[in-house]
Amino acid sequence: MIRPLPSLGLLDRVLRVLFPGVLFLLLNGCASVSYYSQLADGQLQLLRAREPVNQVIADPQRDPQLRAHLAQSQKARVFASQHLHLPDNQSYRLYADIGRPYVVWNVFATPEFSLKPQNHCFPIAGCVAYRGYYTQSAARGEAALQRLQGMDVSIGGVEAYSTLGWFNDPIISSMMNWGDERLATLIFHELAHQRFYVQDDTEFNESFATFVEQEGTRQWRGSRGLAPDNGKSMQQRDQLTQLVLDTRARLEHLYAQPLPVEQMRQRKAAEFERLRSDYRAMRDSQWAGDKRYDAWVNAPMNNAKLLPFGLYDQWVPAFAALFRQVGGDWVKFYTEVEKLGGLPVDERKAALKVLAGAEITSG
Repeated sequence: MIRPLPSLGLLDRVLRVLFPGVLFLLLNGCASVSYYSQLADGQLQLLRAREPVNQVIADPQRDPQLRAHLAQSQKARVFASQHLHLPDNQSYRLYADIGRPYVVWNVFATPEFSLKPQNHCFPIAGCVAYRGYYTQSAARGEAALQRLQGMDVSIGGVEAYSTLGWFNDPIISSMMNWGDERLATLIFHELAHQRFYVQDDTEFNESFATFVEQEGTRQWRGSRGLAPDNGKSMQQRDQLTQLVLDTRARLEHLYAQPLPVEQMRQRKAAEFERLRSDYRAMRDSQWAGDKRYDAWVNAPMNNAKLLPFGLYDQWVPAFAALFRQVGGDWVKFYTEVEKLGGLPVDERKAALKVLAGAEITSG
């Protein structure tokens, strides 16, 4: 049973006093006070903006489209707990209008001739390959500083994130632009992070959440009598991802060679042009000229821009095989996922490789 929601005003007052202090106590001495101050302030602003979804739906003065969208989201939220066995709490039963397209902007950075990202470690999430900022201007400022140091830099907007159960995460206005089904998938994905999370293993965490999102969405559609998605958009995304991963592999080989700087830059630029050429050939021959990724491909390229690819789906086949092994039982599946997460990192990756191989064989 869901506990009654405490007064948001009282909760905000308590968090305003306690949260920054707790955050700073958890940080090591090398942390930038200004950076973590904006993280604390941004999170507090998000928490203060929350209001119960049911109140928004019941308010005739609110936008009818918003109310209808939120009403559908709550059906998916109930499905997430009752059928997917995801956490049954107040997360995504709250709404926050933040008045901007993204909740945070992530800054990725790599050396000019390396695909190894700058990692940043946090007390809750562990180490990740980016730094998040609650304003686009702050992200751009950080990116400019990194470029002055000769780094390759990329900025990516994020619609939603999970506090891993530390707070009751709201549906954010930035999540509302993709339709009812996309919102449902985001809820499934973020609740999966609450269900289980391993510090310092982004590939594991994101692949797990992506599998829950994909399988959860398939079951969600089935529960409403809808036919399976034809998978066209996902197939195109997967094909683009593979092109990027192939480019990364060639770049890694290139950067391992002892070449003069100017020659290295020329060959690096040539690899990015090859990516664009391969994309255009695939788009025109297999996608009937669909240009949905043209803007991304034609924009300036660098190492950092390639970093997010593969992180979110590298081990999805492994989790699909595991789900099949337990007969599609979500509770048993989560138990096995927890066992995998408890393994030392090398053993965990070895086990995932075996599972992924089994999935390819069965497919």
